[in-house]
Amino acid sequence: MFITDAIMHGMPPHIAQLVAGHRDVNTTMGYKAVYPEEVITGHRAFIARRRSQRPGEEYRVPTEEEWEEFLGHFERRRVSLGECGRSYATPCIHEHSCLRCPLLRPSPTQRPRIVEIRDNLLGRIAEAEREGWHGEVEGLQVSLAGAEGKLADLDQMARRATTIHLGMPTFGEITARDIGTGVDPSKEETP
Repeated sequence: MFITDAIMHGMPPHIAQLVAGHRDVNTTMGYKAVYPEEVITGHRAFIARRRSQRPGEEYRVPTEEEWEEFLGHFERRRVSLGECGRSYATPCIHEHSCLRCPLLRPSPTQRPRIVEIRDNLLGRIAEAEREGWHGEVEGLQVSLAGAEGKLADLDQMARRATTIHLGMPTFGEITARDIGTGVDPSKEETP
C-alpha cells in the first residue's frame, strides 16, 4: 500500500526502490498496484505541484554567464591528486587540503605521488616529535591518516578492477566425467 500510494503521489519508482530496500526496480514495480502510465501521470502531477509552489525564476533558462559558471565548476573540481566530489555551488570546506578531504576521489595514476607525500609526512612527524612541536605533530598525523586512507581507497579500487580468469573447461574434461558423481572415470583407482 505504501509503495502504491507513494508512486501514485509522484515519488519516482527508483526512489521508492531505495526506500523499500529493493535491489531491483522491477521488484518495487511489482508491489505497486498501478500501471506505468499512471506512474508517469502521477510523477508529472507531482512536478507540476512542486513548480507551482516554487518561484518561477528557478525554472527560467540560464544566462550564458550562469551556464559558463556551472560548467566551470566541473573544471575546478580537477585537482592534482584526482577529482573533488563536492557539489555544485558549494565551497571547499577543507581549505583545499585535499588529502584530508573525504570528497577527494584519488586518481590511480597519482598513487606514487601519494606514497611520496605519505613518506614525507612520516619524516616531518619524526622531526616535529624530535623538536617538541606537539601542535605540528597533531596536524601532520591528520594529514598522514588522510594519505593512508587515500592509498587504501586506491588499493580497494584496484582489487575491484582485477579480473579473475576462471578458465574454460575443454570438451574432453566435460565428457569424461560421470554425470552422476562428477568424477572423471579415467582417474579413479581400480582395486
